[in-house]
Formats: sequence, C-alpha cells, structure tokens
Amino acid sequence: MADLNYNHLRYFRAVAHEGNLTRAAERLNLSQSALSVQIRRLEERLGHALFERRGRQLHLTEAGRIALDYADAIFASGEELVGTLRQTGRARQALRVGALATLSRNFQIGFLRPVLGRADVELILRSGSPAELLRALETLSLDVVLTNQPPARDAATAFVSHRLAEQRVSLVGTPGRLRGGGGLADLLASQPVILPTPESSVRTGFDALADRLGLRPQIAAEVDDMAMMRLLARAGVGLAVLPPIVVKDELNSGLLAEADRLPGIAETFYAVTMARRFPNPLLRTLLDAGARELDAG
Repeated sequence: MADLNYNHLRYFRAVAHEGNLTRAAERLNLSQSALSVQIRRLEERLGHALFERRGRQLHLTEAGRIALDYADAIFASGEELVGTLRQTGRARQALRVGALATLSRNFQIGFLRPVLGRADVELILRSGSPAELLRALETLSLDVVLTNQPPARDAATAFVSHRLAEQRVSLVGTPGRLRGGGGLADLLASQPVILPTPESSVRTGFDALADRLGLRPQIAAEVDDMAMMRLLARAGVGLAVLPPIVVKDELNSGLLAEADRLPGIAETFYAVTMARRFPNPLLRTLLDAGARELDAG
C-alpha cells in the first residue's frame, strides 16, 4: 500500500478551509486545474470523495470532515514539533491561552500574573465557547483552556483538568441596595437578584438554598456573562450572586459591597490541558503557582 502523500493532504486542507477551489489555488500559488488533480489523487488514495459541490461552493462530505480533523491535527503537530525543537536560544516563548468567554477577567489575570510583563514571553489570548476552545486545544492551537466547567475525559480526548481555585460565592450589591441591613433571608425576600443561567453550578446551588429557606426571590436578570453581571450590579439593578473576585475593584472602591456569603456555594476554576509529550514549559510555572495558591487557601 502506497504511503499517504502529505502534499496532497496539505492541498486538501487549504481547500477545505477556504471552501473554494479558486481562492485556495491562489493562496497556494497553483493553477486551479493542478489543485483539482491533487485533490482527486488524495480521494483515490483514501477511496472516498472528500467534497461535494453546491453551486460555487465546495462542502465537505462525511469522509471529508474526518479527513480534515486528521489533517488539522497532523499539521498542528508539525508546528508544535518545529516550535518545541527551536525553544533553545529563542528570544521569546509563546503561550497560547484560551478562556471561556464568560469567565471572570480578574481570575484570568490572577492565573497569568507569573508571566505578565516578562520580556521573554509572548502571550496570545483567545476567548470562546467550551466547544470552540476544546477543539483548538485538541488541534494544539492552544496550550491551555481556562474554564469553570471541566470537560469529560475519555479514551478519545486526553484532556487533563487542573483544579486551580475555588471561590466562595456571595450576595453583592450597591450600598443603596443594602441599606437597612437584614440577614440573608431578609435580603433575598426583599431585593431582586441577578443570577447565573440555570445550567450553571452556582445557579443550581442558589436554587437549592432558596428552596431550603422557603423563598422565591424576584429575579431581575439571568446572565451567562460575569462581566455583564458585574455591570448590572454596579447599575443597582439587583443583588448579584457571584464570586467576590469578579467585582474585586468595585468592592475595594466601595462602589459595591458584599452583603453575605452564600453557604455551601462556590465556583471552581480549572486549567484544562492536553496530555502532550512536549508541553509548553511556561505552563508548569502557571500550574505550580495555581496549586500553591489553592493549597494556601
């Protein structure tokens, strides 16, 4: 059996990402007919059609989608090989970090602090959904993903979840909202609340707490973005249910105040990596610092 021609695979990958033969040919500096021949040869080698044409666009078949997954992983591994073996003598090291779009910015800064400002480190930050970030991690486009939702690990996806921190969750609001005091039950009975969305573990804990207290709080907003919860709390819309680290600056300045800690409710933060033979050496610095902070807490 003939070996796979990786030039054919490279050409296929370019066409798959462009979705258009003409654009891919221009990018590769090939004629369109020559590129078509290369794709046909790969299809003959694999025994499956990789594209179907719809109008002027090329769409991947099921076999094409599988082939693209492998191609992305193969070429990402090649980039990792070159980058890893060139580490010696490099002036700057790149660290590629993905973070859940809704994750606390203060937490992200805290995790990255050991490498911030280092002249020998180039920090590349990306945000997105869990699915987007984990795909990028699998294809080695990211070194680590920061999240509060650790992924399941199975034989097909060698994710490693490092528990970094567990932040208590409190009821936070403007001094005006908290004027008059009262205990936790009184505040929840009298003030509207800004809550995470129902799929959040924090929301699950809050709903259980309200049920134990025999309360049905007035919900001012359900939000899946910590930054938006912070802004709504600052605007006095209601009392926000969130970790104080999210509003650390507002608490320090007195713009917001912590009313009460919510018993038994916490948010856990994770750094997710892939099991790799050559992990980014900068990761160990960050993970070790995170573990020390967790032990100290």
